[in-house]
Amino acid sequence: MKIERISVYQVDLPLHEGSYKWSGGKSVDVFDSTLVCVETNTGLTGWGEVCPLGPAYLPAYAGGCRAGLQELAPHLLGLNPLHLEQLNRNMDAILKGHPSVKSPVDIACWDILGQASGQPVCSLLGGRYEDDFVLYRAISQEAPDAMADRVQQYREEGYRRFQLKVGGDPDIDIERIRAVSAKLEPGDKLVADANTGWLMHEAMRVVRAVQDIDVYIEQPCFSYEECLAVQRRCNHPFVFDEVIDSMNMILRGNADLAMDVVNIKISKFGGLTRAKQARDLCASLGIGMTIEDSWGGDVTTAAISHLAHSTPTELLFTSTDFNSYVTVSTAEGAPQRQHGRMSASEAPGLGINPYREVLGDPVFEVSS
Repeated sequence: MKIERISVYQVDLPLHEGSYKWSGGKSVDVFDSTLVCVETNTGLTGWGEVCPLGPAYLPAYAGGCRAGLQELAPHLLGLNPLHLEQLNRNMDAILKGHPSVKSPVDIACWDILGQASGQPVCSLLGGRYEDDFVLYRAISQEAPDAMADRVQQYREEGYRRFQLKVGGDPDIDIERIRAVSAKLEPGDKLVADANTGWLMHEAMRVVRAVQDIDVYIEQPCFSYEECLAVQRRCNHPFVFDEVIDSMNMILRGNADLAMDVVNIKISKFGGLTRAKQARDLCASLGIGMTIEDSWGGDVTTAAISHLAHSTPTELLFTSTDFNSYVTVSTAEGAPQRQHGRMSASEAPGLGINPYREVLGDPVFEVSS
């Protein structure tokens, strides 16, 4: 089997709630997503997606992903999409770094592998655990009372895990955490996610002020060293996110006893192949995980669902359903939230079929 054609599409994903806000005044109204179609000489076609959280979150942005794909794609023609490790080594040799560029290609090739073997991707990633898995809901940054009001709304949709966007003024963030915590019920879990937004002294003020509250603290500062310093001086469970981008960082954090949970974002690792390696390393070390990505629509949500559903239940802290946040559906068969939980498709591959009429014409394509 050989890759015969690669087509790249752009699609806008507006948000149901109008905008998504997080630390440092950052905000997105419409997500700029890139879908990749990999076609083979056997007639099998796979799909992947990458959708950075705007240009100011991680070292990735939508236009850069498409520019990188234009550089990368011609060199992949003729390669076997089933040989995933070889494919990834080739991509790394062609384009140094830029994992977000490689991620949709790798996801699409897993989709092809599943179809070729007649199995859902989650079976190939390690096997399905239980009937479904738990989701969290991110609470976009607003005034404390408004964020607290969101909890009841989201609980009615079935969510029991809430990721509170903080990382702003420490005094207001303390109010946010207290206001939201007051709305929690037994069985709920609360994460205060600063998205690197606090300086060390600000983070220390916040964790000391809420030391009586059952809350997870997520990525309070920009660097690993700053986060570690905060973690060593607080009693809350600790989540690492933005700095977790390699096996080395997982091993370093584990050796330092730095984190209780890590967030594994598929595109940050370069696709399902490397994200699975990171997931399996965390599983062997007994580290809890949130399985997710930076953002995305139906195709990204499908990829997340397969990796999450094949993660041991006791180690899966939570996952996410990005396609429920946006107003545009891009694919038939995408997984849907049910009472705050989700399951991966049992169809071969990712189990999705994109709507060509929604995607429109490709931005570009290469073929052999």
